[in-house]
Amino acid sequence: MAFAILTVAIGHEPDVVIARRRARQIAKLLKFPDQDGTRIATAVSEIARNAYAYGGGGKVEFLIDEGAQPAFVIQIADQGRGIADLETILSGRYRSSTGMGLGIVGARRLMDVFQMRSAPSQGTTVVLRKYLPGDAPAVTPKSLAALAEQLTREPQDLYGEIRQQNQELLKTLEDLRHREEDLSRLNRELEDTNRGVVALYAELDQRAEQLRHADQMKSRFLSHMSHEFRTPLNSIIGLTRLLLKREAVGQSEEAIREINFIQQSAQSLTEMVDDLLDLAKAESGKLVVNPTEFEIDTVFSALRGMMRPLAQSDAVELIFDPPASIPPLNSDETMISQILRNLLSNALKFTERGEVRASAEYSADRDMVYFSVRDTGIGIPPHHQQQVFEEFAQIDNPLQRRVKGTGLGLPLCKRLAELLGGSIHFESQLGVGSRFTAVIPRRYGMVEDHAPAATLPSKPERTLLLIDDEDVSRYLLRQLLVGSYRIVEASSGPEGIEQASKLHPDIIFLDLNMPGMSGFEVLARLKAQPGVNEIPVVVVTAQKLDPHHQAELAQKTAAFLDKNMLARAEELSIDFGPPLSIAPRYAGVLAK
Repeated sequence: MAFAILTVAIGHEPDVVIARRRARQIAKLLKFPDQDGTRIATAVSEIARNAYAYGGGGKVEFLIDEGAQPAFVIQIADQGRGIADLETILSGRYRSSTGMGLGIVGARRLMDVFQMRSAPSQGTTVVLRKYLPGDAPAVTPKSLAALAEQLTREPQDLYGEIRQQNQELLKTLEDLRHREEDLSRLNRELEDTNRGVVALYAELDQRAEQLRHADQMKSRFLSHMSHEFRTPLNSIIGLTRLLLKREAVGQSEEAIREINFIQQSAQSLTEMVDDLLDLAKAESGKLVVNPTEFEIDTVFSALRGMMRPLAQSDAVELIFDPPASIPPLNSDETMISQILRNLLSNALKFTERGEVRASAEYSADRDMVYFSVRDTGIGIPPHHQQQVFEEFAQIDNPLQRRVKGTGLGLPLCKRLAELLGGSIHFESQLGVGSRFTAVIPRRYGMVEDHAPAATLPSKPERTLLLIDDEDVSRYLLRQLLVGSYRIVEASSGPEGIEQASKLHPDIIFLDLNMPGMSGFEVLARLKAQPGVNEIPVVVVTAQKLDPHHQAELAQKTAAFLDKNMLARAEELSIDFGPPLSIAPRYAGVLAK
């Protein structure tokens, strides 16, 4: 229910000022803040001026609505010709040389509720509404009578209202000037920050170049010094052997013991130099892979004879599990032997009792060989497990102090495994033991199928189609798809549709965010094409999908792969099913 407070007739231009004055007075009596009072007075002034200028006059009614949310209501009506393009004016698109429309849009922004209706020959009515503040007086007949009485006592000083309006305008201009100064200051700070960021990037690039140069110099130094160290070390080892042969010529037991110590130290230093040289070659890319065909039995047989003398005591048993049903490998036998030799040597050094067991398993689906070395030794504490592949890293342990190492064996194993296209992983529990696994492709360089027909697996070859406009994304996915697959690439949606129609691949990997034709459109066309619509599609994307898109894609696709998580996957295993499933071996990838 609305209660009338006051009505002001608009017949002359000064009446507009009176309406503005009354609006301000009522807002003050209703406990509106000064800023809200200025907004109300300004909105009333603009609409009343329009009623006088375009509507030939009218009236302004001030009311209070005691509804669910009490409000101060101002209704301004005229009997003019009406407004033909009201919708254009309210949308802010109307432009007039007289300024009509600008006051309406401005008043609309100042009030909580703005309603306007207009019809030809029926005039225009505008209703302005501002919700009452929390401390406004309660709306009762008594409070309304008191409010009306106060208004009759208020002097109608038109010049005072104009002065007040000018002061408000000056204050607004001053606020705008301060904001402009603040904006200029922020712009200057942003420019300084941008210059600093540019300088920082330049410095980072320079530091990165320095680090690359230092890394190259380190590799050269290690390679050069390793060669230089070998000559004197070989001399020391040779001389100690000569001295030991002269035992029969009268050397004392103490002298023989001292010579043995010298020989053992020189031999340890030689092993360290060899590791440094191999590591330097691997880092500089000078280590050459020489793939040959060989049997794992041959490697295990050689290692068995080589490693048994390294066992610290009879309490440790060295076991080589016979490899079962593993076809010949076509890789670098020397590098694989070196990896296993280092893993076995570490296991024997840090196992006081129990066993060290070497084994090999073959995954026919992935065409990968998993070499494992498991021990019952001291284990690696969880907080040290991140350090094991760092160069010269040594884990503090009483047994570690008795058994010296270089800290280069595991980093070298990791480099060699990666050079062969594989990787190394481990699991360890303190006081229980460790298990290191080297995952090596059975055929060196086996990512895409370039092998002779005689070495192909007996099962039918699978064709995988990768549709992605980014070269890097296709390359990364191709590296992760380890198996006997024929991989075909398409760098755009139309090319991918053409390849799918021509090749009928076993599975399609599809990126969603591509220029020209998006992945959603490609998927729709694939599903609408007979003979292609049954091919499983795996969406590979980095964008966050909303529930609607997820539900839509779930009905049309076989799985989702998150590009952000692919960077942490070592390789992907595909089970063509049905149902189709995709999973990483060592990292999590979202798949449905």
